[in-house]
Amino acid sequence: MHDADLEALHAAAYEAFERPDLAAAVERFEDLLARVDDDDADRPAYHYMAGLACKYLGRWKESLAHNLASLAHRDEVDEASAWNAGIAATALGDWGAARRAWATAGLQLPGGEGPIDGDFGVCSVRLNPSGNGETVFADRIDVVRARIANIPLPVSGFAFGDIVLHDGAATGRRSHRGQQVAVFNGLQRLQRSAFHTFTAFVIAPTPADAEALEARQDTGLGAVEDWTRSVATLCLRCSYGLPHQHESNAPTRDAPAWKPMRNVGIAAVDVGAARAALDLWRASGPGRVVEHIEAAVLEVAAHRYDHCWWEAPDPAE
Repeated sequence: MHDADLEALHAAAYEAFERPDLAAAVERFEDLLARVDDDDADRPAYHYMAGLACKYLGRWKESLAHNLASLAHRDEVDEASAWNAGIAATALGDWGAARRAWATAGLQLPGGEGPIDGDFGVCSVRLNPSGNGETVFADRIDVVRARIANIPLPVSGFAFGDIVLHDGAATGRRSHRGQQVAVFNGLQRLQRSAFHTFTAFVIAPTPADAEALEARQDTGLGAVEDWTRSVATLCLRCSYGLPHQHESNAPTRDAPAWKPMRNVGIAAVDVGAARAALDLWRASGPGRVVEHIEAAVLEVAAHRYDHCWWEAPDPAE
């Protein structure tokens, strides 16, 4: 192939990735790899870009192979290739490959073999990052696996206790108990928990009544969350932790100090456990009312590829 043809294919591959048309990008990067020599200076980058596109497509075997090839064709360790190899290996449950990738990236891990199970702190995971982008807090049990600690809204398809695979690069920050934690894009659910999500509409006369509901630890109950208090809708810039002003955010003097009508999320093994907890709460305090309980069973949405959802917004824009 003439140099001009290679240059055109090179440009087309990167253009497809940025568009984004990830499937076309993988095809073009692999076409480039078939046409350049093993010692070509661009070969590691082509493997890396093909592996990166495969990561966002969820094509894990291909992503792992390309990132390992990217590492093999370099004289020095490429941290991004090592991380993406670790992510792909984790998605595949190939713990040997995952541990080798994390070791290559310079990470210290608990245990010597098998699944990684440790305390990697708290993070925030952006569920369905190509869609509504709900963020929840999660306990990191691995470099890129985390167990959801909030009760996600039913529309997300996720549930309390689900284990999710998240990306390695932070795309924002969140305040958690007085400290800033990283926000990572969720890539897929790896393990569904035993809990289902139920929405309850209740009347809690005082904040203490709502707190009593959240504190319940009945049989079959995973968690209760006062969504009226905890759920906030953020604009895109706020979602990524970029500071700016909202004119509509000025406080209103007439806002009531407490709203007794509460929307509550309940994580329970079944509707019977959810109803039992609500009935016990209602009976243990005056003025408490359970108006309705709703169950919604929704699946996790497939990623969309009409925009580069894996990129945080540019603070300069």
